Amino acid sequence: MPEGDSLHRAARRLQALVGERVSVETPHPRAAALGVAGTLDGRRLESVEAVGKNLLLTFEGGLVLRSHLRMRGRWQVRERGARGWTGRPWLVLRASAHEALLWNGPVLELTGRAVRRLGPDILADPPELERMVDNLRGEHPTRELGDALLDQRLVAGIGNLWKAEALWRARVSPWAPLGEASDEELERVLDEAARLMRASLEGARGERAVYRRAGRPCPRCGERIRSRGQGDDNRTVYWCPRCQRGEDRPEA
Repeated sequence: MPEGDSLHRAARRLQALVGERVSVETPHPRAAALGVAGTLDGRRLESVEAVGKNLLLTFEGGLVLRSHLRMRGRWQVRERGARGWTGRPWLVLRASAHEALLWNGPVLELTGRAVRRLGPDILADPPELERMVDNLRGEHPTRELGDALLDQRLVAGIGNLWKAEALWRARVSPWAPLGEASDEELERVLDEAARLMRASLEGARGERAVYRRAGRPCPRCGERIRSRGQGDDNRTVYWCPRCQRGEDRPEA
């Protein structure tokens, strides 16, 4: 699933259309059924911003189009009139010099209400770490930290990749119950997530320490990296049982 930094990059690319009147098409039949094109066609695109894992496109008249990419969606921005595409994009926005195509983006709605339920954005400048810690503290003390970090109501924007890498760098186990994690540990994990995601947004391509590296040696201590599903969605967790406290937690 695209994470918060990917959405912020998409928002930056879409700035090429901001301030212009755009023509709007919805070639995909499921998108066409939403009636988005008829409502937005010919309106001026006033702003595009990323909020957590959502993109909010604001059009004149106060209309807000929310895009969530789920697992496979992506935004493409290119010169208008570039060679045609294969397949049916969900949405096409055309300005005078550029066009934006949304592929496999099943969540499109003319409302901004959904983002009101989100926690603070991890990529805010500066991130609201105290508020994020307070949100985590409001959860049941037995809830595991790795699961809670993916809850967009608590912290918006963190996905499985950056969760794993931030926990490893902070030396905290994803299996730690929230009630056993100190405020300093929670803030350290969140600060690492913000730092890593900001670096990625600015183009840094650091080596992954644990994500999708199950069975390989930990780059810090040499212990075998482990993996296991966690939470109701059974998202795969990657961690080092030696460097990250919680050696007695579930193993691969």
